[in-house]
Amino acid sequence: MTGKFKTYWQNFIGGEWVDGASGERIAVENPATGEQIAEVARAVPADVDRAVAAARSAFDSRVLADMRPVARGEMMFEVARHLTAMTEEIAILECVDNGKTLANARNDIALTARYLSYYGGLADKLEGRQIPLGPGFLDYTVHAPFGVSAQIVPFNGPLPVGARSVCCAFVTGNTVVLKSPEDSPLSLFKFAEACERAGVPKGAINIICGYGHDAGAALAAHGDVDHIVFTGSVATGKSVLRSAAERVVPCVMELGGKSAAIVHADADLERTAKSVARGIWFHAGQICSAGSRLLVHRSVHDELMAKLVLEAEGRSVGPGSEGHDMGPLISAKQLGRVEALCRVGVEEGAQVVTGGSRVPNCKGHFMRPTIFAGVRPDMRIAREEFFGPVLVVIPFDTPEEAIAIANGTDYGLAAGVYTRDLTLAHWTADRLVAGQVYVNEWWAGGVETPFGGTKRSGYGREKGQEALLGYVQTKNVGIRL
Repeated sequence: MTGKFKTYWQNFIGGEWVDGASGERIAVENPATGEQIAEVARAVPADVDRAVAAARSAFDSRVLADMRPVARGEMMFEVARHLTAMTEEIAILECVDNGKTLANARNDIALTARYLSYYGGLADKLEGRQIPLGPGFLDYTVHAPFGVSAQIVPFNGPLPVGARSVCCAFVTGNTVVLKSPEDSPLSLFKFAEACERAGVPKGAINIICGYGHDAGAALAAHGDVDHIVFTGSVATGKSVLRSAAERVVPCVMELGGKSAAIVHADADLERTAKSVARGIWFHAGQICSAGSRLLVHRSVHDELMAKLVLEAEGRSVGPGSEGHDMGPLISAKQLGRVEALCRVGVEEGAQVVTGGSRVPNCKGHFMRPTIFAGVRPDMRIAREEFFGPVLVVIPFDTPEEAIAIANGTDYGLAAGVYTRDLTLAHWTADRLVAGQVYVNEWWAGGVETPFGGTKRSGYGREKGQEALLGYVQTKNVGIRL
């Protein structure tokens, strides 16, 4: 499978494929085997300078801003067409580069194409307004692009997460420098190929791969960057924000989560179990909005727990390219971190109902689907993000208690409610502190629905029409006639 792909990938800067300034390379491994599959040119601060200069030149020459909005939209449709034509190639690449299952990888490409078509369709619909000031005056507003948008993308879904930010930047007239994740960079280089084939103007999009401590830090702190989009951990997000604060650069921040689902006593437990299972074990739990905390009414706790154990133990774990239900964690480091936090849970007094450790005798970074019972809200495993396939279950007695537990962390990215009672569903959703609330289906929604956090989970919105407002600033024009 690895022989079908290039073994060396360059950065894409100013419409050209280029080596890194230092000549160094970053090894890319298959997380299902631990074996190296490719190398990418390592971007260092000098490469960041080059990429930002290319984006600045493209922005100042107004290659996007002077393009009719409908033409920018048609350009997104063309990128989607070229990307879709590469579906099988990219899907198999994502299996070996990212650890996704083949079905998940194919869905990611379809999702990316959907972002391109959705925002392409909105390109000519972002309108200003006219403000009446009385006789002798004409006053109106326009949405002006910021300029050069620096975008830092996480490893868990680089293609759709990166593309949705690029879409919003392009249709609003911004140019982009995107840092792909060093753990899983290859699909975004295929996205660059699709942009190149679609005729995206040179310099409008620049994609580089480097380490966070130098390339990422240099990009966030760059003096010619006008706007930052970051998806990643809270700790790294704080570092990005400190750099942004030095230059008062606006940011869209999508950070971590410890999202809670509340299962009321009247919930359909069969459907709930399947929804909860998907919400935590999809992509081995490496999703920022994964439903990692489950708050269950005490009267149905044991029955639901039994169903969840069946869901966990019925999942096959192995290389995504072989048709398994759940693939590996992204790296040995991440697997070690998840296992270590599981050990902390046992030390704190929680009980491992199933899983709790890596899959034995495997070369890859495979973690067993895990469920913890006997969890208290103050335990570390109930407060810290695993970013792995680990579910912690906490019983409750009253709706008010469930709300207090759900809101009792620093995070506020997503939350869920399971109930047949419509009034109770609305009551619960209204009181949950989260950017999105899913009722009776985890991840209910789509490209059209705004996504983002509250509290330490960040601010700004991706997806939906609201996302475009994070890429423009309102300019008012007042005229004395």
